[in-house]
Amino acid sequence: MTDLIRPTSVNTPATRVAVIGECMVELTHHSDRTLALDFAGDTFNTAVYLARGTPARDVCIDYVTAVGDDWYSGELVSAIETEGIGTELIERIPGHSPGLYLVRTDDRGERTFTYHRSESAARHLFDNGWPERIDRAIGASDLIYLSAITLQILSASARERLWSILSTARARGAKIAFDSNFRRRGWPTVGDARAAIERTVELTDLYLPTLADEQIVFGDRDGPACAQRIAGLGLPECVIKDGERGCLVLADGGVVSVPARHDVPVVDTTAAGDSFNAGYIAARLRGEARPRAAESAHLLAAQVVGGSGAILPDGVIPRREQAKAPPDAV
Repeated sequence: MTDLIRPTSVNTPATRVAVIGECMVELTHHSDRTLALDFAGDTFNTAVYLARGTPARDVCIDYVTAVGDDWYSGELVSAIETEGIGTELIERIPGHSPGLYLVRTDDRGERTFTYHRSESAARHLFDNGWPERIDRAIGASDLIYLSAITLQILSASARERLWSILSTARARGAKIAFDSNFRRRGWPTVGDARAAIERTVELTDLYLPTLADEQIVFGDRDGPACAQRIAGLGLPECVIKDGERGCLVLADGGVVSVPARHDVPVVDTTAAGDSFNAGYIAARLRGEARPRAAESAHLLAAQVVGGSGAILPDGVIPRREQAKAPPDAV
C-alpha cells in the first residue's frame, strides 16, 4: 500500500501543511456568571493538536484565516504563534473582529454553543481583494486541511476560488484532507451543504467525516451503509468517526472497525473529532498504518475529552517551542 501522506524522517524536507478556517474567541461558562476566555475553532483545534503531535523540524504548519485589527485579533494571532503554528498566511482586515462563541457543558460532558460570528473577519476569506500570495502559498503546501465549516463561512465566489486553489495544488502533488463537519444553522438548506461537501470530496485524498453528520446530509442508515457509499466514491483514504463507538477505517478494499478508548472519564466532548483528525494525520506522517493511526487518534481524543475546553493546557500535551517559517510563495 502506498502511503497517502508521506512519512517524515530526517532524510526528507519538512512536510508543509496549510490549515484553512476560522479561529474564534471562545467564552466557556465556569458558572452562570463566570466565563473563561480562550481561542478555538474546528480547524484551528486540529492545527493545534497536529502541531503538538509532530516535531517542528518535520512538519511546518500554517494557519490560513482572516482577523481584524482589534485587541482580540491581536491576542488570537499571538495564541496561534504560541502553539508553534505559522501566522504569515493570516490576513488582517481593518474594522473587523473575530467571531465569538459561548460554551455550556452539561454533567455528561455534552456541550451547547451560542455563536456570534455573522460579521467575523474570516467570512472574507478568498473574497475579492484576498491576497494572491496566500493562494500561492497554499498551493505550494504538501497537505491542505479544511472542513465543511470552512466552506460554510465563505461566499459562493470565495468557495469557487478555494476549489480552484485545491485543484491546482492537487495537480502538482499536494494532498487534501477534509472533514465534512456539519452545522445546520450555517447553511441555507441541507442540500446546499451536501452540494458543497460533494464538490470538495471530489478533490479530497483523506476524508474524515463523522457518521452522525453523514446521516443528516446523505441519509446513510448506519455505519456500514455510510462506508459502502463512501467506498463507491473511490477515495484514496477515509476514516468515519462514530463517537464513543470508535471509527470505521476504509483500507485495502475493506472496512476495519477500531474501537474508541473508554479508560478516561469524559469531562467535555469539545474538539473530540478535531483532535482525532490531528492524531490520525500525525500518526500517518510518522508512517503508521491506517488502523494503528486510528488507535493513536482515539488515544489523543480520549485525552482531550478528559479535560475542559477545546484546547488542553500546555502541561497536558506540550506545545511546540516555536513556529517555523511558512512555505515560500511561488
